[in-house]
Amino acid sequence: MHLIPGQRRLIAASIASLFALTACGGGGGSDDTVSVLRAPQGVGHADSAPVADEQSVLPFVDYAYTNQRGDARYATLETNAGVRVVSGFLDVWKPSTLIVDAGVTAVANGSLPAVVASSWTGVPGDATDGTVLSTTTHAANVQYVIAATASRTTAQELAAYLDDRRGKGYSVTDGLGPMTSAWRTAAQQTTTIASIPADAGTVLYNDGGNNIGVGGSGNATFGGVVDFIGAIGTNASTEAAKRFYKYARPWRWSSSVIVAPSLVPAKSSTPNTDGGYISGHAAEATRDAVAMAYVFPQRFQEVLARGLELGENRILAGMHSPLDVMSGRILGQASAAANIVASGNATLKQTAYSQAQSALMAAAGVTTAAALNTYAHAADTSTDRFADHAANKANYLRRLTYGLTPIGDTTKAATVPKGAEALLETRLPYLDASQRRVVLKTTALASGYPVLDDAEGWGRLNLFAAADGYGAFNGDVAVTMDASLGGFSASDAWQNSIAGVGKLTKAGTGSLALAGANTYSGGTEIAGGTLVAASASALGTGDVYLGAGTLVCSASSTLSIGGALSVIDGASLTLQIGDAGAGRVTSGGAVALGGGTLTVSFKPGFAPSVGDTLSVLKGASLRGKFTTIAVTGHEVTPTYTATELLLHIDG
Repeated sequence: MHLIPGQRRLIAASIASLFALTACGGGGGSDDTVSVLRAPQGVGHADSAPVADEQSVLPFVDYAYTNQRGDARYATLETNAGVRVVSGFLDVWKPSTLIVDAGVTAVANGSLPAVVASSWTGVPGDATDGTVLSTTTHAANVQYVIAATASRTTAQELAAYLDDRRGKGYSVTDGLGPMTSAWRTAAQQTTTIASIPADAGTVLYNDGGNNIGVGGSGNATFGGVVDFIGAIGTNASTEAAKRFYKYARPWRWSSSVIVAPSLVPAKSSTPNTDGGYISGHAAEATRDAVAMAYVFPQRFQEVLARGLELGENRILAGMHSPLDVMSGRILGQASAAANIVASGNATLKQTAYSQAQSALMAAAGVTTAAALNTYAHAADTSTDRFADHAANKANYLRRLTYGLTPIGDTTKAATVPKGAEALLETRLPYLDASQRRVVLKTTALASGYPVLDDAEGWGRLNLFAAADGYGAFNGDVAVTMDASLGGFSASDAWQNSIAGVGKLTKAGTGSLALAGANTYSGGTEIAGGTLVAASASALGTGDVYLGAGTLVCSASSTLSIGGALSVIDGASLTLQIGDAGAGRVTSGGAVALGGGTLTVSFKPGFAPSVGDTLSVLKGASLRGKFTTIAVTGHEVTPTYTATELLLHIDG
């Protein structure tokens, strides 16, 4: 059995009490002698998420500099990372030439030939056009826009107009909820577009604002944040891909696509340089959202959701198709990661994070990252469009695929791109880089969707789900949190439903809550700090070993433990009792109490009366006793039976 540091001492110190136990309160049918139960064994190894073979799949983060147009060195699929990362489109569409040449020329460079401008006219169906390879997917792609624009509401047209003409960075700050105003003030961020103007028929892009704000020395307290967001856009242009794939905008494919009337003046009159694949707006919104989420992880999921919403607004505008914006997300994520991991940005990203946390805490009137997190989620949906986690999650997932039918193998294991783990380093700071990679792997989309099966794995990333922790324990997972570091290192919650055969070990001093419908079977060990069981199946189906620290049962119904429950002397079990079985524990296996402390409190609205008897803990069998039992506001007498612990309310 693998024992984490300190666990051997805990077990050795408690062996004597495991054989001869005495608890306060009354007796009952329980045998005071229990045998030593070992911690769950798990599978004996951790999961991993290696990158694809770097010799055959060139990592985007290492080759982002090749994402250029007008340079003969980077004019092909093989030589341009920005073209290559979205090359899943080649299963749907074959451009007329496989070169970055739509309206582009470049002089010869050594042995590399000059680039001659393509003859592509940009008009679907003419002699210069490419070839549709998947007619079903292509038709569904265009039909989606037809349906979306036909049912577009006035409110949706306004949103589409604003997200088209306003600075993307300004738009994305909507996702910051209660902190939006504070962020815009700190960034000195401005826009001159707040509504559809009366002269929209003649005005094109006229935002006189500054998009992401004022950086550098002109903004002493927040300039580093603005500079960081700007740096995320390095080598991130969508132009190379547009000029390579030469795929028309949806309104050119079908006259049934109704471009928003307020945006008709924005329709380009030069189709040969106006490719729809990929969406520049969607790519920029994604990377801006990633940058904001990095420095302000308290709103990680909400601001990412806003980024994808902006992409959908490009479809509602009639300007882009689902495949256009899906690919924009891919390039946006890859570009953001490349710039986050770039060695030249190491100091900048640290400065940006520190400035964002400090300035926003001051604006919120709080002094800790945890308090800032509470403040950032204090509003309801009447004032914060992204206050509903379940709705955000559903919309994010929908916008990853737009319901398009898979066209490839749907059973492929996920691959995590090199550097992608950096996208989570402020959101899951208590996990190491290899663990964050596994989180990305276990929360990834299924394979097979059009465009999304790039060789590196950028298309299948679901960053919203990843922020909710592991999707599966396919190996053993040890989480060590340091509360002294504050923020998510002190307290976090995983809301995913965790599957797998592995074991979870919670160590350190921080608090981690599990809130999903979990089915992992390798068992749970609490070796330090606090583990909160916030759902009825939070601890999966295996054994639970409370060797140190605290296990808190806060679920709204009875916590079900699939296997055995062991409590070692020095550890604490806390039950938050309420109606409908809330806070109580039922174990499918034996319950062994080697001492320890039981603390009972009551949820709001639940008030036991003197004389009541509460059943708080059941098992297939029950042996041993707690050393101490404390019930908030009451004196109690415990009764231990062969299978159950009852608490009589004395006063």
